[in-house]
Amino acid sequence: MYDIIGDIHGHAGELVQLLEALDYREINGVYRHPDRKAVFCGDFIDRGPRIRDVLSICRSMCENNVAMAVMGNHELNALAFHTPNNAKPGDFLRRQTPKNIKQHSATLNQLSASELNDALAWFRTLPVALDAGSFRVVHACWDAGNLEELRLASQQFGAMTEEFLHHATRQDDPVYEAIERVLKGPEMDLPHGILLTDKEGNRRQRARIRWFDPVGDFRCGKYCLPPQSLEVLTSVEIPKSVKPAEYPENAPPVFFGHYWLPAETPPSPLRSNVACLDYSVAKNGLLCAYRFNGEARLSPEGFVTVKAT
Repeated sequence: MYDIIGDIHGHAGELVQLLEALDYREINGVYRHPDRKAVFCGDFIDRGPRIRDVLSICRSMCENNVAMAVMGNHELNALAFHTPNNAKPGDFLRRQTPKNIKQHSATLNQLSASELNDALAWFRTLPVALDAGSFRVVHACWDAGNLEELRLASQQFGAMTEEFLHHATRQDDPVYEAIERVLKGPEMDLPHGILLTDKEGNRRQRARIRWFDPVGDFRCGKYCLPPQSLEVLTSVEIPKSVKPAEYPENAPPVFFGHYWLPAETPPSPLRSNVACLDYSVAKNGLLCAYRFNGEARLSPEGFVTVKAT
């Protein structure tokens, strides 16, 4: 069976605590379990104090076939940040602006040039999603159409090659829309004049959404993920431009990270077959896993967490 682990963001101490709570033990330099396999939801890098150790632990587990992993948006961002833009000599596919440098600074400061190159090489091998039959894992959004677009692009250009990345970062390209939704999730415009402050202190005019649910009778506040309690959003209708990726009730359980759910709320499935495993470890929250044993309906008892230190 499998233990699916949410966003780590360089918090190696909490990762070791979580693995040990899940009964993994370090044997010959690799954390192993006699009967289970770990699955990482991406976002290994940026923000945290021990990025090198996180990469070492997770990569060694994957390379020794005791874990699997999917790519997070921070791994994609890193690849684009370090890939020259052929259309704009001297620039990169992810522009090296003060905001983007700040977001990536912990990784830049902690890894040597050779370590960074090794990490980028590993990131190129990571799939954007994992369908294991009885369960699925993606960093932000399981959208079958987007995943098919990315599969075809990988066949045509090579997965995460420079050619692929040029398509994935060009806003008029269908590959860009697909990878944005899969690794960053669909969003909705907020009413005019309404701004939300994200975990990094940025003021945003768009909000992440419960992409797996139909719009139905939701209003803006409750359709946000995490939900927003601003009074002005409680009765506002959801814009017609919103494009969710409705996830069928009878589909295999899907696990993802990315959404910075509040640690004050005990982890619980968002729906019987939908679970987010990002509980904000990088902001003094929780590092979270779900212990999956093949069940079709997920349970709060399946979550295992450790507090950020």
